Amino acid sequence: MSWLSTLRVALNALRVNKLRSILTMLGIIIGVGAVITMIAVGGGAQARVEEQIRSLGSNVMIVIPGSTNSSGIRLGTGAAQTLTEDDARAIQLEVEQVQAAAPTIRSSGQLVLGNNNWSTAIFGATPEYFEARDWPIVAGRGFETSDMTGAGKVAIIGQTTIKQLFGENTPIESAIDQTIRVRKVPVTIIGVLEKKGQSAMGTDQDDVLFVPLSTARNRLFGTPAGRLRRVGVINIKVREGGDMKAAEDRIRELLRQRHRLQPGTEDDFTVRNLTEMLQAQEASSRILSLLLAAVASVSLLVGGIGIMNIMLVSVTERTREIGLRMAVGARGRDILTQFLIEAVTLSLIGGLVGVVLGLGGSYAIGEFAGWRTEMQPASIVLAVGFAAAVGVFFGFYPARKASRLLPIDALRYE
Repeated sequence: MSWLSTLRVALNALRVNKLRSILTMLGIIIGVGAVITMIAVGGGAQARVEEQIRSLGSNVMIVIPGSTNSSGIRLGTGAAQTLTEDDARAIQLEVEQVQAAAPTIRSSGQLVLGNNNWSTAIFGATPEYFEARDWPIVAGRGFETSDMTGAGKVAIIGQTTIKQLFGENTPIESAIDQTIRVRKVPVTIIGVLEKKGQSAMGTDQDDVLFVPLSTARNRLFGTPAGRLRRVGVINIKVREGGDMKAAEDRIRELLRQRHRLQPGTEDDFTVRNLTEMLQAQEASSRILSLLLAAVASVSLLVGGIGIMNIMLVSVTERTREIGLRMAVGARGRDILTQFLIEAVTLSLIGGLVGVVLGLGGSYAIGEFAGWRTEMQPASIVLAVGFAAAVGVFFGFYPARKASRLLPIDALRYE
């Protein structure tokens, strides 16, 4: 019996029993749809973390001031004013693993342009900050030495802030050389930053304005004279291939020396490796993706068991038909091939319908639940291939049982 004839007989048997075939495929449809949807949800979470790592920059650490006591009350990390510009300069010069160390101070304030105004985060920074954060300037220029030493009234602006001040559809280049008022001080925009997106905390990193550190201190923030060299954060970029742990230890040792801390005394600063934190989060999201896919795969297993049960029932119902076919010349392998084709066909059709269901479910989750989903073509191929394998695996036993029936016993079956 030819393969074509066997295929025709198998497909005709499925067509005759439409309801049974649909119910058999239901488990595979749900299983494949669930696998694709869960992988898409997990992939979206992982892609989000990867974006956060890229937006943060590579090999990034920050140093923040430590805590302090006030009338017996311990204030939180960052409450003390213990870091200076000179600390940042010493880190960059004396720690060989460090590529850039950028001191910054931060506040917020109102920006005014004509009749428009917008409240945003205002940073006082040095040119090294943009190197440390891997944040290029896409229009205009960066801070120059004269801007830093002369407390120049210039600014580099984020793209969200441009939209709020200049209008949604305004080209970013049109903001260059425009003068805005920052805390009532006229400031000229000299540069526009590349779009950065959301941070790990969900804040808009593009809603920001940078001015030279000296400008922020002397013209905008009104820092008291006793704190003229104090900074809020030092952003550090370690050289490519540099040992992050060694750099962290050397930075801690250097700052303890500069702050004259005695052995056994707690640090008056905190060093945080942001890249490691986000990489740990990425590993967690990857494990979550695998867990979601594994849980969804259980439904494929259930669907395979359903196929085996239905096929066993089908063998029992069609015993006389099998006996008749074998009596007129069909061989055992022809019967085996026929039932395997039926099982695999059910699995493949169920898999394809499940793909459509999974794509629709992924879209619905992204659209209505607001979760990010990342569709991966490999997951579709894997799910359909696994569905076909399920059909072969769970269809083999019923097919083998049918092929081993004796024609005389099959014809006598009631």
